[in-house]
Amino acid sequence: MQYDVVVLGAGAAGMMCAFEAGKRGRRVLLLEHGERVGRKILISGGGRCNFTNVRTKAENFLSENPHFAKSALARFTPRDFIALVEKHRIKYHEKTLGQLFCDDSAKQIVAMLERECAEASVDTRCGVTVRSVRRAQASDASPGAPDASQARFVVETSAGNFACASVVVAAGGLSIPAMGATGFGYDLAREFGHTIVEPRAGLVPLVFSVADREHWCDLAGVAFEVVARAQATVEAAAKARGKAPVFREALLVTHRGVSGPAVLQVSSYWRPGGEVSFDMVPGVEVFQPLLARASGRDWSSAYAALRTVLPTRMAERWVRLRANENPGDWTNAGIARLESELHAWTLRPDGSEGFAKAEVTVGGVDTRELDARTMESQRVAGLYFIGEVVDVTGWLGGYNFQWAWASAAAAGAAA
Repeated sequence: MQYDVVVLGAGAAGMMCAFEAGKRGRRVLLLEHGERVGRKILISGGGRCNFTNVRTKAENFLSENPHFAKSALARFTPRDFIALVEKHRIKYHEKTLGQLFCDDSAKQIVAMLERECAEASVDTRCGVTVRSVRRAQASDASPGAPDASQARFVVETSAGNFACASVVVAAGGLSIPAMGATGFGYDLAREFGHTIVEPRAGLVPLVFSVADREHWCDLAGVAFEVVARAQATVEAAAKARGKAPVFREALLVTHRGVSGPAVLQVSSYWRPGGEVSFDMVPGVEVFQPLLARASGRDWSSAYAALRTVLPTRMAERWVRLRANENPGDWTNAGIARLESELHAWTLRPDGSEGFAKAEVTVGGVDTRELDARTMESQRVAGLYFIGEVVDVTGWLGGYNFQWAWASAAAAGAAA
């Protein structure tokens, strides 16, 4: 069968791209290997879908080419997606830090995308396995088929073969394999000569070392606000473009390590062998009262001061671990050192919880081989890559959805 565009993957990016191309009069086939479209959308944002962030800018994204995302993000903004949401009368609210959520359910976003696809005459098929994508040959053309000579590719699937002029790869990354995530998009990119920036788990909880596990894991459930930063290994720092940002959000101690928004954010920048550091009491000089002449200078006084700004269990543990090691240096210099330790709790994680718990995949198709305006391959005309499969990864808080919408709109306008 003959189509103008075949989109591989019916997630956020794939559906958006399909109807954008369809609105241009293109004959579009949208293929999904799962049994329904938009599965990751449905579980996002606690079931309410954090569908964008009004503060989106290129600096909110991690890539080996940090400027690549600017073009697509500038041409399809959060305001553009909000207009689509409002067109479908979906009620939403801003939660924190510019994050927008549905008032009701993520199902509304999936239904909106399905409706747009239907109105654009997109042929959507689920439960279809793509076996291969290859360049079309003269023998593939069906006699009398319209525009048969324009076919560049043949997509071979469990539902038959489809010839098309353009293929858009919206296959996602490796995160959440239980939802059907695979490395298909990367494998296809390699087959057509593309370089893959090594995929790794992003927005993912980190796992304590053995020593730290003994010290902290029984505090699972304790949460408090921190300023988090990833301290890269020398090798990772050499590859990085600019400094890793810092994040002021909540940290959660788990039975295996640390999680919470602050940890998820820095996890995308962390590399094995590197450290993560947390200011446990940002903006507060906790032990300043101990410097007063009339103040007690001992561990009891330190604990009394600390429990006013940290959860009681964390304050008690922090003091006990130090008090067990030494009687304490209660000179002004010794108190200053304690204060410094409090603002730089440093961990060297044994690893992360991996793709099974990761919200996104960092890395992917090398953006230096893509056109930033259209997402088209610079190696193969008519081949496009969008969304998570590309080496562009957003922060936590709706940024990855905005990249999905923006990259999809760019490809949909060109494919």
